[in-house]
Parts: sequence; C-alpha cells; structure tokens
Amino acid sequence: MLELSLKQPEKLRMVVHALSSEVRLKIIVLLNKGNVNINQLSEKLNIPVSTASSHIKVLEEAGLIQTQLRPASRGAMKVCTRNFDDIHISLNDPKSINTYKIYELEMPIGQYTDFHVSPTCGMASQDGIIIPEDEPVHFYHPVRSNAHLIWTRKGYFEYKFPLVIPPGAKVQSVEISTEVCSEAPNYDHNWPSDITVWLNGVEIGTWTSPGDFGDRPGKLNPKAWGETTRTQYGSLKTWKVSEDRTTIDDIYLSDITVEHLSIVEREYISFRIGIKEDAVHKGGINLFGSNFGDYPQDIKLKISFY
Repeated sequence: MLELSLKQPEKLRMVVHALSSEVRLKIIVLLNKGNVNINQLSEKLNIPVSTASSHIKVLEEAGLIQTQLRPASRGAMKVCTRNFDDIHISLNDPKSINTYKIYELEMPIGQYTDFHVSPTCGMASQDGIIIPEDEPVHFYHPVRSNAHLIWTRKGYFEYKFPLVIPPGAKVQSVEISTEVCSEAPNYDHNWPSDITVWLNGVEIGTWTSPGDFGDRPGKLNPKAWGETTRTQYGSLKTWKVSEDRTTIDDIYLSDITVEHLSIVEREYISFRIGIKEDAVHKGGINLFGSNFGDYPQDIKLKISFY
C-alpha cells in the first residue's frame, strides 16, 4: 500500500495529478490485468505511441508504475508494471489527533549479533543445556538460535532489530521489554545486579535486579529443566524512551529522549543489555525466551510513530 499524507505535499500532488487524467486511469485498469508494453497501450487506448509514452512518464514519476526495457523483435520495448494495489491518503495531522501507528517485533534471545560473556555462562533450550557451560567460545555456535535461556556473570548481549517504518515518519516512543534477572552460581535471591540498557549505542539507564530467582519452577520451563537448583524465572521489565524521558515500567529512569537515539537515520535499532565494567553490583544477567521463565515472549520491540 502507498501511504500518503499532508506531511508529503509534493509526493501527494504528483500522485493526485497522475490520477487526474482519464487516460492514465485507463492505463491503470489495463495494468490490473498484467504487464503491458507501450505499443499495446497505444493500440488498446487508440492513442499515438508518443501520447502513451507521455502518460507513462507521469505515472512513473509519481511512483505508481515502473518500466523495464526488454528485448523485442526490433530493438527493445518498454514494459509497464503497476507498483501498488492500494493508496491511502491521510488528510489529518496524526499528532494533532494523538493517533500513532505501531511497529512491533520480537527477537529470539539467541539471535544476538555481538556479545561478551564470562563464567558463569551458558545457554539452554527446551531440551536442556545446549553448549558446554562456562566456555565463552561456544556462544558463537549456530545452535544459539535454539536458546530460550542465556546467562553470563559479566559482559553483554547485543541485538539488531530491522527498522521498518515509513520514510519521513516521526518516532514518538521506543519500548523494549524482556524477562531478566541476575546470575549467581545455582541461584540466590539476594544477589543484586546493575543491568544497563543501550539503544543505538546510547546508554538509556540501569535497573538493579534484586537477585537470581530459583525457589520454584518457571511457569513455562520445559520438563527437561525440572526443579533443579538452577535459575528458574525472572522479572519482566520494560524500558521506554519517549519524546521527553526514559522510564522503566513507567517509572522515571533518565532524561534520554528519542531525539538522542537518531532512529530515523538508521536501518535498524541496536539493543544492548549487560553489566558495565564499573557497575556497583556486578551480579550478571539471565535472559529468558518465550519458552522459559514466566512470560511467553522473547525480546519485544515496540515503536510508536506518526
């Protein structure tokens, strides 16, 4: 679908102009049935080839169709293809009526693009431990795609979320939520850890996890994990960066705003979560996927924009 609004007046004008001609509307109707070359358009519409070419140029400049040169019996022919099935034109200022569009994506916890880990460290799937514990080199192994629980005593995990929002959109807020807790040998409810989050390389704030929880099985944990003396569940935390502040679970965290993140200048949003070298409480981190812990989700990104 082609999305248009008053925020793109030149683009809107070109599209409306392209559709204001009866001949060009007939061309769109013909292209609904399949690709057509300019000679065929000329014949079907009973107009000169030069006139058909002029109309095609207007439609192409508006982005409604595209053309390709293909071999013909005599030289080459220009073949036309329609670009969109639907056009939506918004005549309102989205911000003035406080309506935002939402882009959401969940990232499996094993799909990190960068990491630094130190013992105690490891990962597990629904079938149990899937790499040798306390050996960081195995975090490069492709089996990490199956992970639903990963942990490290030091370091971080970084993820890249593709940014799929319309050109020219203005971001109102970015939210990241994940189930997380500290990392202690076995488990320890009194094991604080200062867990920091970065978005696009910008530190947005730190939350101190009170401990590494293991007094009961996680609600989603597989039978293979059992009632062991290991980590079982975490806390679901939501970091939100808006136009005026950053919060965690709607509680003020820092003065970082969406403007600091330079979101629209990128093709992705990078999310890093981990323990800073100068943290007061270096209690490690556990990250839970959709089939571990208490919450049926992976790392969830939510972007509100207009």
